[in-house]
Amino acid sequence: MAEQNPVRILASRAAAPVIVQELTRRRFLSLAAIAGGTAFLAACAGPSSKPTPVATGGDVEDALSIYSWGDYDAPEVLTSFTDEFGAKITVDSFGSNEELISKLVAAKGTGGYDIIVPTGVFIPQMIENGLLLKLNKELIPNLEHMDAAYLGREWDPENEYSICKAWGTTGFVYDKTVITRELTSWADFLDAAQNEASGKTSVLDDPAEITGMYYWANGIDWNTTDTAEIDACEDFVVNTLAPHIAAFDSYPGSGAIPQGTHALIEVWNGDARQGILNSSDPDKWQWVLGSPTTELWMDNWAISASAPHPEAAHAFINYVLTPENAIAELDYIGYHTGAKDIQSTAEEEGLERLDLVFFTPEQLATMKDGEVNEAQQRTVDIWNKAKAAAGA
Repeated sequence: MAEQNPVRILASRAAAPVIVQELTRRRFLSLAAIAGGTAFLAACAGPSSKPTPVATGGDVEDALSIYSWGDYDAPEVLTSFTDEFGAKITVDSFGSNEELISKLVAAKGTGGYDIIVPTGVFIPQMIENGLLLKLNKELIPNLEHMDAAYLGREWDPENEYSICKAWGTTGFVYDKTVITRELTSWADFLDAAQNEASGKTSVLDDPAEITGMYYWANGIDWNTTDTAEIDACEDFVVNTLAPHIAAFDSYPGSGAIPQGTHALIEVWNGDARQGILNSSDPDKWQWVLGSPTTELWMDNWAISASAPHPEAAHAFINYVLTPENAIAELDYIGYHTGAKDIQSTAEEEGLERLDLVFFTPEQLATMKDGEVNEAQQRTVDIWNKAKAAAGA
């Protein structure tokens, strides 16, 4: 596959900086890291012999399969779609974009999934390698309910293959009954992890997130390719921080936060909101947007090029974009869905903890971009070494 330039998105033309998606929930890792030396999408040699699915607005099939991030849709939206259209929904989850892509590649067009939810930066590669179906936008009239600021991204400027599902950022929560001082920054997080929260700290199971904390805390560009800076990051993360880490967990909102398993938890904002709202003692948890800088990412609705139920897939995407379903999704997953006027709707409906969903222009300005560069393998290596040092 030809080398790809970093692909950039905007969260908001009015307020947000230009952003590059970072991967495993957000940073691109070569498939070499997870597929025994196979280059990214190298297995996509030649087109599939399976006929390309077509959606024309015909009858919705009786089934729909969704391959997405864990616990990433409001159950009532899934149920109401089945009630209205008759399609029984099956949902499987993946833990990273690499897992999603490797499964699609390994299936060679016979994976059986309809809707998939890749992060933005992967979309050009997926299009180039024939993994995505071009959308029939005539079947998705509810696109009119999307805010234009979240459409027409550089990685899919005409939204031919993808539509924003949700976007968010990274920060942390801490248990104020264990950590009694105020934490306000990544430097505070790293200090508390070595002290009050030693052995009680959880970090996201993502190479970019664990290295990102070090770079963000120390005012270093987290896209650095400087060997000395990367070496210093590795030394700190592996030898200083890792021995204090109790868990590498990308979904603490469904477990560690409501169960109070750990005292200091790196977490994506929506997952933090879900965990705090589900906690029996929500007041003990303090959310902190990582500072002085952190990240921003966007996930997207897309349809697999081998979708067995293309009519149902289009119908579902159209269905989930209605204003009532967009707000139900936001309330459940805790992420901005890109719908028009959704912040005012959420405020009018009295939804809780909207400070974990919507951000000020000043906060958005601190959310920095990641990129694919020659340092990515070192990032993966640091992650692997950290997990080994932590005994994970």
